[in-house]
Amino acid sequence: MADENNNQINGGEVDGGGDMEAFQKKLAEAERQRDEYLGGWQRAKADFINYKKEEMKHLEEVARYGSEDLIKDLISVLDNFDLGIRALEKQGPVEKGVYLIRTQIEDILKKRGLEKIDMKPGDEFDPNIAEALSEVPSERPPGTIVEMIEPGYRLHEKVIRAARVIISKGK
Repeated sequence: MADENNNQINGGEVDGGGDMEAFQKKLAEAERQRDEYLGGWQRAKADFINYKKEEMKHLEEVARYGSEDLIKDLISVLDNFDLGIRALEKQGPVEKGVYLIRTQIEDILKKRGLEKIDMKPGDEFDPNIAEALSEVPSERPPGTIVEMIEPGYRLHEKVIRAARVIISKGK
């Protein structure tokens, strides 16, 4: 009776041949499946973490640049405001309130991340932030700015409107 219990505890017959071998095959198959499932789970977890990072980056961009169209429209209003001020200045003194309103619009845009790209005569032309409207003969070295026609603007790091300039082509 003790031998019979011992055989049951050891998993089979005394010779240990067939049943032990089958058991080891099943164990090896179970371990292979476990490793396969674990690897799949780890890949899925890494994919999910990467997806979350990409979505966070996308949401940050939406938050930063979501108002880009509105800001572009307000830049046009600001340009027209400047044209109006210049026209008023030709007629005589302009009320301080007009300049104050213009400054307020500019301050609101700055708070939203807008930065003016202001180039002056003599600056080197940079096609990353400026658009050359024409080249004119000048005393200035070739490739330098002769006149700025319209300022450019950057929203955070992104150029949303290049400065429009006239550049020198030399003598």
